[in-house]
Amino acid sequence: MKLVLIGIQGAGKSTQGNMLAQELGIPYLSSGHIFREMAKEKTETGRWLKETLNAGILIPDKTALKIIKEYLEKPEYIKGYILDGFPRTVPQAEELIDIDKAIFIDVSDREALWRISGRISDREDETLQAIRKRIEIFHDLTSPVIEYYRDRGMLAQVNGEKSVDEVFAEIMHLLKH
Repeated sequence: MKLVLIGIQGAGKSTQGNMLAQELGIPYLSSGHIFREMAKEKTETGRWLKETLNAGILIPDKTALKIIKEYLEKPEYIKGYILDGFPRTVPQAEELIDIDKAIFIDVSDREALWRISGRISDREDETLQAIRKRIEIFHDLTSPVIEYYRDRGMLAQVNGEKSVDEVFAEIMHLLKH
């Protein structure tokens, strides 16, 4: 099974992704984690990624697609995966055609900000300015991705403001139907 998790930062994608990975026996892959790991590298690309992420700006489609597609070609993803944080734009969704379901974990901006501000983080890309920029980008660029998958009958939408266990149960129910 190949799943995509969509939601604003703080929606609980990584929590649900890890729970789904354990339940379904397929790996969980976060595009943000991949990009942050690459940003630590002392290379031109690493430095560029660090600056881009710290500014709260999305990685351009062509670069993001190249990186994610390379990762998904690894043997551990052949039987399936849970992809968090990608695709973020319609062109990325159009290129990532081999998925079974997109799961939209829906939370309000206010709830997302509250959750993020309540967690301890030493990440340079979790400043209030960077978070607000990513929320704005989510609404501008990623909301059309939700409609893209909805129009194709591939979207499962859950209320992400419920408890972790309730959200997980709802996702599992939607995957079985």
